[in-house]
Amino acid sequence: MTNNSQTGTFSHKKLERNVTLLGLCALGAVAIGGIVEIAPLFWIDSTVEKVEGMRPYTPLELTGRNIYVREGCYLCHSQMIRPFRDEVERYGPYSLAAESMYDHPFQWGSKRTGPDLARVGGRYSDEWHRAHLKDPRSVVPESIMPPYAFLAEREIKVGDMSAHLTALSRVGVPYSREAIKQADADLVAQADPNADGEALKKRYPKAQVRDFDGNPAKVTEMDAVVAYLQMIGTLVDHQKAKAYEQPR
Repeated sequence: MTNNSQTGTFSHKKLERNVTLLGLCALGAVAIGGIVEIAPLFWIDSTVEKVEGMRPYTPLELTGRNIYVREGCYLCHSQMIRPFRDEVERYGPYSLAAESMYDHPFQWGSKRTGPDLARVGGRYSDEWHRAHLKDPRSVVPESIMPPYAFLAEREIKVGDMSAHLTALSRVGVPYSREAIKQADADLVAQADPNADGEALKKRYPKAQVRDFDGNPAKVTEMDAVVAYLQMIGTLVDHQKAKAYEQPR
């Protein structure tokens, strides 16, 4: 047994001292590992497992998301709950790849100055979101978030959403021809409490139709951002899809 041990030690020292041999062995190990990891990807259609409930953004939600990106909200708020017990207990079911499949770009983030927003939809009322966006410290005294009161004053310029949806459809987002055709009308209808939202809800299941900014007389950027926030994390039923497992 001693001889075997000595032989193994000798062979290991010989490998370490021979730069060429060590390099070839390292290259071989990396090549084998790479083939094992990469080769299976050529035989599967997608690395994202589809889940029931996912749909593209409505025009109003998409507008809100664009404003969210424009204002740099993703720099402080991630939208990805990692599969760790402490994150799941604080934020809810961990994020699935399918929940970001229609995001261009996705909002996973790498920093949390504020809380993760992957499950913020439906957690607070529209009134809370409006107050928080106008004066963050009125609802969260320790907040360092800047105010966004101007969102309630800026009306959304309707007229180019069809082109926006067309562009997204070309990169794989499944907007139908009807959805693209009705994009501008759908944007206004979702924020109008008196509008007939049945056609909109048929195109976009679970779409929330109401006045989001507290002023039904006009459609503002506040409408769009609140509509977007109220949708995040509400489309997938994790229990029904059996997608949620408690991390160990």
